[in-house]
Amino acid sequence: MDIPAIGDAEELSCDVLVIGGGTAGTMAALTAAERGARVLLLEKAHVRHSGALAMGMDGVNNAVVPGRAEPDDYVAEITRANDGIVDQSTVRQTATRGFAMVQRLESYGVKFEKDEHGEYAVRQVHRSGSYVLPMPEGKDVKKVLYRHLRRREMRERIRIENRVMPVRVLTSPEDGRAIGAAAFNTRTGAFVTVRAGAVILATGPCGRLGLPASGYLYGTYENPTNAGDGYAMAYHAGAALTGIECFQINPLIKDYNGPACAYVANPFGGYQVNRHGERFVDSDYWSGQMMAEFAAELASDRGPVYLKLSHLPEESVASLESILHTTERPTRGTFHAGRGHDYRTHDIEMHISEIGLCGGHSASGVRVDDHARTTVPRLYAAGDLASVPHNYMIGAFVFGDLAGGDAARYTAYEGTLPAGQLAAAHELVYRPLRNPDGPPQPQVEYKLRRFVNDYVAPPKTGAKLSLAVAAFDRMTGEIAEMGARTAHELMRCAEVSFIRDCAEMAARSSLARTESRWGLYHERLDHPERDDTGWLHHLDLRKSASGAMEFTARPVEPYLVPVDGFAPAGGPSRHLGEVDLVPVATAGPREAAPAARAQASPNPDGPDGPDGPDAVPPHGSASSPRILELLALAEESPDLAALTPYLADPDPAVRAAAVAALGETVPAGAGPALAARLADAAPVVRAAAAAALRELVEVLPGGPELGAGLRAALAVLDPAVRSAALEALRALRLGDAELYAASLADADPEVRIHAVRALVSVDAVPQLAAAAADPAREVRVAVAKGLASVHAPAPAPLDPLLADADPLVRGAALGALASVGCPDGYARTAVAALAAPAWQVRAGAAAGLSAAAPETAVPALAKALADANADVRKAAVLALLAHRDTAEARAALATAVSDPDADVRAYATRAA
Repeated sequence: MDIPAIGDAEELSCDVLVIGGGTAGTMAALTAAERGARVLLLEKAHVRHSGALAMGMDGVNNAVVPGRAEPDDYVAEITRANDGIVDQSTVRQTATRGFAMVQRLESYGVKFEKDEHGEYAVRQVHRSGSYVLPMPEGKDVKKVLYRHLRRREMRERIRIENRVMPVRVLTSPEDGRAIGAAAFNTRTGAFVTVRAGAVILATGPCGRLGLPASGYLYGTYENPTNAGDGYAMAYHAGAALTGIECFQINPLIKDYNGPACAYVANPFGGYQVNRHGERFVDSDYWSGQMMAEFAAELASDRGPVYLKLSHLPEESVASLESILHTTERPTRGTFHAGRGHDYRTHDIEMHISEIGLCGGHSASGVRVDDHARTTVPRLYAAGDLASVPHNYMIGAFVFGDLAGGDAARYTAYEGTLPAGQLAAAHELVYRPLRNPDGPPQPQVEYKLRRFVNDYVAPPKTGAKLSLAVAAFDRMTGEIAEMGARTAHELMRCAEVSFIRDCAEMAARSSLARTESRWGLYHERLDHPERDDTGWLHHLDLRKSASGAMEFTARPVEPYLVPVDGFAPAGGPSRHLGEVDLVPVATAGPREAAPAARAQASPNPDGPDGPDGPDAVPPHGSASSPRILELLALAEESPDLAALTPYLADPDPAVRAAAVAALGETVPAGAGPALAARLADAAPVVRAAAAAALRELVEVLPGGPELGAGLRAALAVLDPAVRSAALEALRALRLGDAELYAASLADADPEVRIHAVRALVSVDAVPQLAAAAADPAREVRVAVAKGLASVHAPAPAPLDPLLADADPLVRGAALGALASVGCPDGYARTAVAALAAPAWQVRAGAAAGLSAAAPETAVPALAKALADANADVRKAAVLALLAHRDTAEARAALATAVSDPDADVRAYATRAA
């Protein structure tokens, strides 16, 4: 298919745009229309059978029916289930509005089980309350909703566009509010733009994140169409997401990957057992701790684990079959029959699902308030996408209703839609068509989700999560190279980009929360304990102005309903910034002898600990009264004099905490005080001071006292300190060529690279040229690039590097000629280098010839367009672009428009 022009887009307009036609989206559209708004409902499939609800629903997990349960009890239960990390005001909305929603659904025709007296047949499945309300005809819920949606009075106000998939929420450049969306038709491929007064995201969870044990891409526990679309759209629109480290993991039927539905079987007498028939779950169903117990039992010699039904009487088995084989998953009976299994003779083997992101069944989603508003004005989120822990179906309906009611206040946006955002969305959708023979979506998605299983699934470690981040960064390029030929394939390719975004969010969020919480959902082997002192916080994630993922630890607000064991105090948020990755390039230091495994010590922080007398936990000794004093003091924005005693405390944990407080409060004199701590005896204090200086370098006044402290730090034995000091001296303009040149003799190559960068900042060409003989290749490469970056570059200082024996150095020097100039003698050197055996040298030579005279450069570059290496050909095309004023260069570029490499073709086509 052809790529449609942006100018040919079909433009739609509405007051309220609802994205997603499942549980929450349908209710949002109905409520907004009832409030008088013109509603547009976009669904990438068909509303009649879209969303998780269309797969069937056997009961309501959280029905707070008057007389059977109290809202406060439900709020407390969810708070305990989510280990205290809860905004109770949002959970309370479900608790207080849920029963009215049950009655509303019933008025639409949805059936809930009642007893002989006409009362709702609520059952106690969870140990602390009766919340489960069975739905004997739950398979028809979506059919009933669709019928109501298509009533005449609703059709007049709700326009449904099926097979239209949004990929980005559009925001106003002036104030950041949501003003519409960019989308495309998944059947025709047409580009679609929408202007709206408000946008409601109701796209469900990211169920297609981990890879099922079966290996089937779409054999997921959650609806496989839920690929994290809304998570990615909210993130790129600037909204905060929260709890992304708290995964959804469920018990399921082995090999079938559907829910075992123990909570359905429990009222009939079914229960989970190990292979000996022993019940083993101590925690309640709500809790992630249950999944930790489940996983431990499964991995022990007491596994496998089963849902035991074979002991039940015929009546109970028949009733269960009537529910489980029709309502929840109609294919379930077929699966058991294919194996010759019957509930009367075989118990159901269970396993653990792949990981996913879900607010409704866990806690990971878009941050919302108690009216479903996100942190982006006029952007709402509802259903499994929103972070309202354990909200389930009724919660999705409640928050869809809240979102629709609040959004109905706004009318359609009438300004110009942002061209840059539309162009980026257009590129995201249609780039696979430019590379139809590129890797197919199933292969790329399989690889991506295999990495999720390998590195992100619990139990987690910092090292594995860091490897995951690196893998997902690499896969950005592989995803961009995916090929497609049809509109349907474009949809699948876009979904892979959403999955990748969610995977990176999951990995980075899991790295940022340095504790274990929620049982198996966030089990960190390297931080095995729950830390309520430091981490009774929501972990918010958002996209920074620079495009990076940054984090904020937001304290849990004081509870509306007290819960034993948790006492949130509220208070200000703690900005964490970008998360630091764990070094994983080598197994321990390079070129080091094998290390003996550290022996456990009863006091790892004492003199017998593996790191010596200065070792401290990552967050210091939280039990130290001095640290508690310091934390209280830091809330008062103390001056330097108040912090000074803590900076000199004999306990390195206290000193490190004082440095952190100094970095947060930044009183007058903070710079020199931090510089002084660079010479601290404890590594943890030095590291904290170096990190604080890097963070504050743009705001610290660069006075002589700070300069003196940084110069003194250049003599500290710790190379990380010397690097930080050079970086700060350079940024604050507190050093000179003589000072920086002295560090070229440093024993650590990283320090010498910082010295090179500092010399570039003062245009110290002679000193830079002297570093061309450095023994480390990476330093010589830095010198070559540095000589091209000074204000008055010249080719002569590059002479030793142009003759360097290392091909990477020589390639960097040849490439530098593009900036310093490439007169005749150097041009001849570059032309000769186009025949070098190393492709890096040939690519550098091609780049350097962009600055040579056309009569020398163009013929040589034209020949380089036939190089076997695509990067060399690309460099030749880019160099020819600098000479395109000549007919010869244009003729050469014309031959490259059919190059087999997409990049080469793209740049050549630009010239054409």
